[in-house]
Amino acid sequence: MKPVLALVGRPNVGKSTLFNRLTKSRDAIVADYAGLTRDRHYGNGKLGKHEYIVIDTGGFEPDASAGIYKEMAKQTRQAVAEADVVIFVVDARAGVSAQDHDIANYLRRLGKPCVMVANKAEGLLAGGQLVEFYELGFGEVLAVSAAHGQGIRELLDQALLPLQPAEDELVEAEQPGVIKLAVAGRPNVGKSTLINVWLGEERLVAFDLPGTTRDAISVPFERNGQKFELIDTAGLRRRGKVFEAIEKFSVVKTLQAIESAHVVLLLIDATQGVTDQDAHIAGYILENGRAVVLAVNKWDAVDEYQRELVKRSIETRLPFLKFANLHFISAQKRQGLGPLWASIAQAYKAATCKMSTPVLTRLLLEAVQFQSPQRAGMYRPKLRYAHQGGMNPPVIVIHGNSLEHVTDAYKRFLEGRFRKEFDLVGTPLRIEMKTSSNPFADKVS
Repeated sequence: MKPVLALVGRPNVGKSTLFNRLTKSRDAIVADYAGLTRDRHYGNGKLGKHEYIVIDTGGFEPDASAGIYKEMAKQTRQAVAEADVVIFVVDARAGVSAQDHDIANYLRRLGKPCVMVANKAEGLLAGGQLVEFYELGFGEVLAVSAAHGQGIRELLDQALLPLQPAEDELVEAEQPGVIKLAVAGRPNVGKSTLINVWLGEERLVAFDLPGTTRDAISVPFERNGQKFELIDTAGLRRRGKVFEAIEKFSVVKTLQAIESAHVVLLLIDATQGVTDQDAHIAGYILENGRAVVLAVNKWDAVDEYQRELVKRSIETRLPFLKFANLHFISAQKRQGLGPLWASIAQAYKAATCKMSTPVLTRLLLEAVQFQSPQRAGMYRPKLRYAHQGGMNPPVIVIHGNSLEHVTDAYKRFLEGRFRKEFDLVGTPLRIEMKTSSNPFADKVS
């Protein structure tokens, strides 16, 4: 699973700016105003091949006993609890404050791995102005400038290096033959009820209250000789609707469960149709390249008119999942559950499909002969051969010349032909273009 980094510090030290820098986004609001961030904010980042999750927090006052500052402190404590490494951010220009000492005392008592970062250090990187921060007792102080991107690579190296598993640990973590199946969806859509029906027992708490499941729960399961690992995830709500700190604690577990699964079963509530949050979860599944099966639960609770509305909303709001099989079920009444397993097996098979280079190249050349890529000015892309570049999701790498001019529409055309040949139902398919370099480009005539 991806390691989790939590940014902790007093108000206005630049945590949100650092969050945006680490995630290469602008998701966190940034302004020269103390206390702007109040809730926790999650984001994904990547350093080379190493991916991670970053949590931005509000200004931390460990001893706050009332008002908004107490709630902000509760959110920060939850972020620290779920983090693998805490990044303690201080202000290099303002120096050490009493609040920095309070935060340092709190972090030392927890004993979690902690990296100390002195932000806003542009122009101070070669100076000795950071000596006073050593009195906080966290050893080396890294000087960074989140606004200018200075020192970020050193920060990530120090934070992530201890978290990288050894090669033998990676081998042991993989259990061959076991399909990891995550059941995801909004709160109260029936995820726990469905897993209980599959297991034939009340293994998980199922109750008519949104947010009953607070963690990602893994249950081993075997069906017709095939071993599964069923993962019931906490429901993902719209960010503004999540108030309880313990429920916010579930979000990172849910995201990690989706990332570690082979197949994700996305449940939709037939009584509410496809919402913005359903589309958000579907987008996250697609972004991580997970194989997916769509299931509309509580199908017995809606009439014919509502059923037509649900079908249309799926077509209009989830068009990017048209490669996935769609099922209409009732977990409570055990209706329509049998065909789900066939689609799950088909999606897993497609996600782990092996495609030979000769067949891929033949399909590519046949596609080009049927319809050539569009010319871009004086350049016409030339597609020469293709090979498989990865699995789960399948990746097809195409080599040739001037491939940067290949349009998205033509890539979709190629994707359709590859999907039809290899029966890639239920899995995303990624196509990468590799343009050959000109060996004489640097020659001077």
